[in-house]
Amino acid sequence: MPDKWEYPWYAAWDLAFHCVAMTLIDPDYAKEQLILFLREWYMHPNGELPAYEWNFSDVNPPVHAWAAWRVYKVAARVQGKPDRKFLERVFHKLLLNFTWWVNRKDPDGRNVFQGGFLGLDNIGVFDRSKPLGPGNFVEQSDGTSWMAMYCLDMLAMSIELAQEDSAYEDVASKFFEHFVHISRAMNDLGGEGIGLWNEKDGFYYDVLHLSDGRHIPLQVRSMVGLIPLFAVEAFEPHQFGHLTGFCNRMRWFLEHNPDVRDHVDMSRKTEQGPRLLLTIANRQKLERIYRYMLDENEFFSSHGIRALSKFHRANPFILSVDGTTNSVDYEPGESTSDLFGGNSNWRGPVWFPMNFLLIEAIQRVHFYYGDDFKVECPTGSGKQMTLWEVAAELSRRLSHIFLRRDGRRPVYGKTALFQDDPHWRDLILFYEYFHGETGEGLGASHQTGWTALVAKLIEQSGE
Repeated sequence: MPDKWEYPWYAAWDLAFHCVAMTLIDPDYAKEQLILFLREWYMHPNGELPAYEWNFSDVNPPVHAWAAWRVYKVAARVQGKPDRKFLERVFHKLLLNFTWWVNRKDPDGRNVFQGGFLGLDNIGVFDRSKPLGPGNFVEQSDGTSWMAMYCLDMLAMSIELAQEDSAYEDVASKFFEHFVHISRAMNDLGGEGIGLWNEKDGFYYDVLHLSDGRHIPLQVRSMVGLIPLFAVEAFEPHQFGHLTGFCNRMRWFLEHNPDVRDHVDMSRKTEQGPRLLLTIANRQKLERIYRYMLDENEFFSSHGIRALSKFHRANPFILSVDGTTNSVDYEPGESTSDLFGGNSNWRGPVWFPMNFLLIEAIQRVHFYYGDDFKVECPTGSGKQMTLWEVAAELSRRLSHIFLRRDGRRPVYGKTALFQDDPHWRDLILFYEYFHGETGEGLGASHQTGWTALVAKLIEQSGE
């Protein structure tokens, strides 16, 4: 972490996001950093990546594969040619880390994962990293979705590597099938009819399993239920059509598993053959989730997507189990919860890395469906937008946190020195997260490089 107040300190998922922004100006440095974390100096022999310096054994979201794939693609554009050696180096080490996740965080082998708090600190009803008592556990919507996204990133890398080495076709088949199994489990846990998808609400939730056999959906509309949107990838026929081993295996798998087709869309055709879209949430579910996400009375603030729906301001979620009551309500600014020492807040503020992943995911869905897929944005406005326009609007709202409007920048709130003083007002700080109503910068102002992802948004928008 680039921290001037303390010292450069280690945090795994933060660095993955930093590297994507860094690639725009120093691709080699970004690649070296991602390789470093996968070297034997950091990675445990069993494949585990340490989370951060104060607790190596905690678990951060597995975004290293996403970062490696994005850095590879961006660096190829910046440097004029793809660095296949880099991609192979990270791919083989990521295989070890993926296997560690499967072995350690899916103990029952049901393709549903329990990662703990996964960097989201106090977003939950309780600390998901702490034991809940004998026989009690949480099936995590976000943990499972991160692993589905991991599968897709590894699939994309293996198909890229298979263009020159057919040996990678087999592992591409492995990640294709594993993704589909995880996606199916999101809607039917181990064939039990218990889903992380709530058909009545049209949203994904964590599910609390109790030792007495009860299961309770934790019906909090939070980023936990939006993370399934990250797991989406589109492929063109020229990418996989000539990979005969992969195509034959995919065809066999789909013929013998007809119930998985909700997560595999090949309805769009080209002269070269069918296109391929893999996604946890099919088009019908996406439309329902987007209604929440783009509702300004829910997630869609003037400054990006909130970590928790504003709905919970008037309707806090309350859970009472065995005489203990916990609640979650909307807090757009600093935390009032003492979970994790009140150190950060995922109960309302805007967090840049999650918004960035949402923008990319929306763009990939648009890439597949094109302008035929339109949604109301904002919800209730009557205005129809393509998904590309939605992604651009979200990008604009995030970027404008830092831009001066009517002489003031939202990032600096009511701080007169930074708003008005000519010596300070143009010195932009990249805060940790941002107020869900005003866009004011909150949390650490001096160390959070992942907010520098705004540079990538500005580059794309040209604003």
